[in-house]
Amino acid sequence: MHLTNPRPTDELQALDAAHHMHPFTTGEDLAQKGARIITRGDGVWLTDSEGNRILDGMSGLWCVNVGYGRARLADAAARQMKELPYYNTFFQTSHVPAIELAAKLATITPDHLNHVFFAGSGSEANDTNIRMVRTYWALKGKPNKKVIISRRNAYHGSTLGGASLGGMGAMHAQGGLPIPDVHHIGQPDWWAEGGDMTPQDFGLARARELETAIAELGEDRVAAFIAEPIQGAGGVIIPPDSYWPEIQRICDAHDILLIADEVICGFGRTGEWFGSQTVGWTPDIMTIAKGLSSGYQPIGGSIVSDEIASVIGGDEFNHGYTYSGHPVAAAVALENLAIIEEEKLVARVRNEIGPYLAVKWTALTDHPLVGEAKIKGLMGSLALTPDKARRAAFTAPAGTVGFICREFSFANNLIMRHVGDRMIIAPPLVISKEDVDTLIERAWKTFDQTHAKLKDEGLL
Repeated sequence: MHLTNPRPTDELQALDAAHHMHPFTTGEDLAQKGARIITRGDGVWLTDSEGNRILDGMSGLWCVNVGYGRARLADAAARQMKELPYYNTFFQTSHVPAIELAAKLATITPDHLNHVFFAGSGSEANDTNIRMVRTYWALKGKPNKKVIISRRNAYHGSTLGGASLGGMGAMHAQGGLPIPDVHHIGQPDWWAEGGDMTPQDFGLARARELETAIAELGEDRVAAFIAEPIQGAGGVIIPPDSYWPEIQRICDAHDILLIADEVICGFGRTGEWFGSQTVGWTPDIMTIAKGLSSGYQPIGGSIVSDEIASVIGGDEFNHGYTYSGHPVAAAVALENLAIIEEEKLVARVRNEIGPYLAVKWTALTDHPLVGEAKIKGLMGSLALTPDKARRAAFTAPAGTVGFICREFSFANNLIMRHVGDRMIIAPPLVISKEDVDTLIERAWKTFDQTHAKLKDEGLL
């Protein structure tokens, strides 16, 4: 059956509303409005069922690092499907794509991270991390070290374990979350929560909340601290420079494992292979997904240290997934990493397109609606405010203005996401300077329209 676009848009929307349950969506609202139907992708551009060309400022869901339309990745999938479409890695069995991908990952990660436990997504990988760190400490003779500390407004996935590690209240309100032995401390968001403190003092204060939590919970009970180097779904929150060195010191001092959730920051997004390298800290475990295959296949994993792998390997780890190291996903991921290397996309983000975007993005603070502009590599955020000097929030409920702005952005054929009243972007690593100029032009138009609407409705 040919599925490119077999039906008119309204018919597709009706079928979608009747049968398809969407993530993070109020189904009734979407059914009334009608979903936007995406039919094609090429580079940084999408096409919908009405023929509109849309600049994807979010790389799908932070994942299409090498851009859309890569025939090499389709060919890699087809070759592997013909040769070995599926086999598992249970029961003392392996296959070539999983072996080669694990070995390749060991060459691009820090020297002590040489072992990969594959999953189907970042959410699954973070569930693996919960069990792995608790099993590690139990095998080390410290079974009481079970508590994992995370941060409010962090995102670590949507499974029971991943959503528990995350610090988003709306997710915790559904399904009886968080699970036991997960604890949250404050996020390093100076713009919204720093008050009169300098960014550096605020960064230290937020980092030291970890040490306070360890003291309150008991060092003998705390297993790990998990964090995104830069909070992605929380609004592209880039911590002050003082934050990460202090977190590293605290974890080292108290024998706490440090987990870097690199699902968004990994594979070139920040101008290094991994975000933890960009911000300067050394994890014991990395969670990976998204950019690993540029979203062309569902795959994730946990990259663990030699020490952890040695301890876990001394006993049977009763954990795994049907699709751990799926051969087609692994083959596509390998080809994706080859593209990133051959086209030098990591260096391109660091030295060329990242700095170009940073200049243009930061200049958006000239708009009366935009307060703070933060950017690292190809992930950026803008804080919307009615009063820059006071870093003030809007009187309307949080997210009201952000949603208005997002709707204008979508109407202008620019995918720019809102988190509360922050606007965020994370375009494909292959975005050109011309495309950046288009993105900024459409963003400015969007802010003009939003500002006018807020004036009309008395929301400023």
